[in-house]
Amino acid sequence: MHNHKIKKYGLVILLTGTIFFSFSFKSNFFEVAKQLEIYTTLFKELNLYYVNEINPAEFTNKAIKNTLENLDPYTNYYDEQQVEEARIRREGEYAGIGVSVNYGDKGITLIEVYKGFEADKKGLKAGDIIIKVGNQSLENMEREQLSEMLKGAPNSSLNIEVLRQGEIKKITVVTEKITVNPVPFFDLIDDETGYIILSRFSDKASSEVKKAFKDLKARGMKNLVFDLRSNPGGSLGEAINISNFFLPKGSTIVSTRAKVKKWSNTYRASNKPLDLEMPVTVLLNGTSASASEVVAGALQDYDRAVILGERSFGKGLVQRYRQLSYGTQLKVTIAKYYTPSGRCIQELDYANRDKNGEVPKFSDGTVTSFKTKNGRVVYDGGGVQPDVFVGFSKRNETTEKLLQSQAIFNFTTDYFYKNPSVKSPTDFSFSSTDFKNFQNYILQSDSTFKTKQEQLFLDAYQSIENDKIILKEYQQILKKLSQEKVSEISKNKDFISDLIKDEILKRYYYNEGAYQHKLKNDKVVLEAVKILKNKNQYAKILKGA
Repeated sequence: MHNHKIKKYGLVILLTGTIFFSFSFKSNFFEVAKQLEIYTTLFKELNLYYVNEINPAEFTNKAIKNTLENLDPYTNYYDEQQVEEARIRREGEYAGIGVSVNYGDKGITLIEVYKGFEADKKGLKAGDIIIKVGNQSLENMEREQLSEMLKGAPNSSLNIEVLRQGEIKKITVVTEKITVNPVPFFDLIDDETGYIILSRFSDKASSEVKKAFKDLKARGMKNLVFDLRSNPGGSLGEAINISNFFLPKGSTIVSTRAKVKKWSNTYRASNKPLDLEMPVTVLLNGTSASASEVVAGALQDYDRAVILGERSFGKGLVQRYRQLSYGTQLKVTIAKYYTPSGRCIQELDYANRDKNGEVPKFSDGTVTSFKTKNGRVVYDGGGVQPDVFVGFSKRNETTEKLLQSQAIFNFTTDYFYKNPSVKSPTDFSFSSTDFKNFQNYILQSDSTFKTKQEQLFLDAYQSIENDKIILKEYQQILKKLSQEKVSEISKNKDFISDLIKDEILKRYYYNEGAYQHKLKNDKVVLEAVKILKNKNQYAKILKGA
């Protein structure tokens, strides 16, 4: 099951690395102390003599952020407030009103309102903008301050002003304990096929998956569709526990290789499994990452599940939190993940940026073949390749820019207020006419979606002193750029339509409405069910025949 060539030389590499680390630590100690002293003396001189007042915390914060930026996106510094936010993400519990939000110049925009919590009970909707809390206007407030405005101990009363479709509404909300379930939905697709979606590997991930599994099994489940699409990862321990549900006790789930010897480990299943025989399909897409890839990689290497969908993200870097002074923290990359067969999950090679700062991909270089338990050939080079590819058209650069904007969210808000009701979740569809309406919205109403070319053109135009001279030409070029933008996103119509459809259904039927729709209409789910029903095909895929 392992790549023996790599295993053969692994010990030499590890021993060499240990000796180098020991020598490196001693030789670098003076250099580190020297650089810290330089920074300290620089900071003191600036504080004493710089003509304007310096904010010490902000100054150091920026210095740290800029330093870490050149390493990888996962090595981060957290101040005391951000430490608390990270804890909430891990534990899934906090005091609030039950919303996810965005921060902007006008205030706090509600992105999603969770069913049954305070915001929902008081009639708040996605798209609402909270512009005032108590007597405090939120206009042009810093993000750090905005993030504190809806927090507090449970049962704290907040008087808020909400801007909705041009009207201001005054509402009183009371904070409560919010628990975010990492399994937002599970159900039977048919009499014998279960469906469980895991949105994040928080501290409750394995216990909630276990509850869902037992519930569905009691209802007659004989096959499982386990959906890890768009799951960004989280706790490694939870990923090991969940893999263990389907693999025998003692099975190697994942290994880590680090510079520090004590952090190079092999993690094995330590519990009795839930089920070793039930046919399982695991769904992945391009944003399934980290712990999602640990689970999918382990189940694939042991030929325990058929992996469907798209190639996963390729985040194979392990982080650990390190306590710093005054309640701050460093989250630092300490190792890389390897699947049981020896594949490295990591895709982007941050250690070898080019002179322009671009990060190369391991998959663009030489990839190595490995073998699963049954002898099927699998490859490294980043991420987990599905056994059965079912996906959307490859997203182009313009579509990526669209996803970074608020255009889809704002269009959905506009759609919601123009359509008092829509068909039931299972019957709802986003037609070609609807997509055309979205394109027209981009052309006529949206101000958030700008391509790189548009932004450069706008910046150039704004730099001209007498801009009226070329106003007509400017408008013609801008129109052409907008039309090209709309033409480009139409190449990803399948993907964008599916995304908008989910957003719309959430507005009318919450998250569960979007998931109910997937059970009967999602092409990846339908393909998974088809494979699970065809026992010969399922077995053939896992045998590599």
